[in-house]
Amino acid sequence: MQRVWCSTRLGVITRACKRFGQVPEVKNIPFQLILTNFRRNLVVPKFTMAYTPVEFGTLNTLDYRIYFKAANGNFISPFHDIPLYADKEKNIFNMVVEIPKWTNHKMELNKEEKLNPMKQDVKSGKIRFVKNFFPHHGYIWNYGAFPQTWEDPNFIEPETGTKGDKDPLDVCEIGNKVHKRGAVIQVKVLGIMCLIDEGETDWKVLCIDVNDPNASKMNDIEDVERLMPGFLRATFEWFSLYKVPDGKEVNKFAFGGDAKKRDYTIEKIIEAHEQWKKLIGKEVDCLGIACENVTVGGSPYRISQEDAQHEVGKGIKLYADMFNLTIVKQPELKPAAPLPDDVDVWHFIDPKVQMTIDDKSKMKSGL
Repeated sequence: MQRVWCSTRLGVITRACKRFGQVPEVKNIPFQLILTNFRRNLVVPKFTMAYTPVEFGTLNTLDYRIYFKAANGNFISPFHDIPLYADKEKNIFNMVVEIPKWTNHKMELNKEEKLNPMKQDVKSGKIRFVKNFFPHHGYIWNYGAFPQTWEDPNFIEPETGTKGDKDPLDVCEIGNKVHKRGAVIQVKVLGIMCLIDEGETDWKVLCIDVNDPNASKMNDIEDVERLMPGFLRATFEWFSLYKVPDGKEVNKFAFGGDAKKRDYTIEKIIEAHEQWKKLIGKEVDCLGIACENVTVGGSPYRISQEDAQHEVGKGIKLYADMFNLTIVKQPELKPAAPLPDDVDVWHFIDPKVQMTIDDKSKMKSGL
């Protein structure tokens, strides 16, 4: 089949098509139309496999990373290559655990580094920890993200008037088990809360591990209050106050801080999945986000397994000398560095500030 190179950008698309056997003939076709058709042809994997987190560096330091391998041993992006759905018909979703329950390390999938390894958030050159505030210690759920979702900062949420926060959807898993950092678990969606973080929409999906003893008894948000009385209130309190020990204001919520029901939640997940498709299909500016992936058919950002291995080798500069074109040797994980002295400090919130949760921290629907 003949290839016609119309421009540099079009050349990128043609080369991407060639990777999965579809090289179109292109003559005087508007670039935006090509992008639109490209997204229609995205082939998102529909099955879930086992994933293995691979740790590099030293925990509690700037060089710590967790990369992810699929069952075949190949490196992947947890942001782009792990399917959103574990079982689409039953609305069972995959969740990447970033922060185990009752821990303080503020871990997240790194959007800017290729293959999006998990790393500890950094501010002013220092790794970040969430503060303990009475009666809570660390995060009160297993906290993480839904893969293949994205909150587009150019999308204005009609019900709140706020824009997306440029991140995958945040997820709070409320089950009994303390999951490991980097675990990929299957969850059942129950509801959603809408935090307004510095003028941005920051959805918090509430869900439960499908293997939890309570999973079969929970089908919607009211079941959480029935089986775990006070937990929704504690979740609202935690998100409202967790920045206060750092000298910041009480956080605000849409919808009066209420959690929306399951069906509404699924609509928001689908919406974020569609926004991710536009991102990975190059319909919108990537805004500095690393979109390299190895499994999304039709994505201009798709790379080979060899390229993925190479990116891991570059990402871990400390171990670059151990890298060759096809094999990345995992270095022996070093013992964690000591925690900062203030991580275990318990902070107490001024009662006057706590009282504001019931009024100033709440935002009515529609703001």
